[in-house]
Amino acid sequence: MIPLSHYLLLSAVIFSVGVVGVMTRRNAIVVFMCIELMLNSVNLTLVAFSSYLGDATGQMLVFFVMVVAAAEAAVGLAIVISLFRNKQTVNIDDINILKW
Repeated sequence: MIPLSHYLLLSAVIFSVGVVGVMTRRNAIVVFMCIELMLNSVNLTLVAFSSYLGDATGQMLVFFVMVVAAAEAAVGLAIVISLFRNKQTVNIDDINILKW
C-alpha cells in the first residue's frame, strides 16, 4: 500500500512543473499544456484523498475537472489557431491585439 504522502508529493511536483512552465514559457501551446499538467495534479490529489478517506465524492469531482479541462483545451486551441492565422505566430509576447 502506497502512503498518501507519496501521492501528494508527486502531485506537488507535477503542479510545480506546470507553474514553472506557465511562468517561463512564451509559446501559447506549451502554456496550455502546462495548465493541463496543473489540472491533472489536482485530479491526482482528489483521487488520492478520495481513496484515503474511502469516499467516492473526490472521484466524481475529477470527472467534472476533466470536462472543464477538455473544454478549456478545445477553446484554447481554437483561440491559438485563430491568432496564428491572423498574426502568424503563437508567441505570447508577439500577440498584442488588445493594445491600441
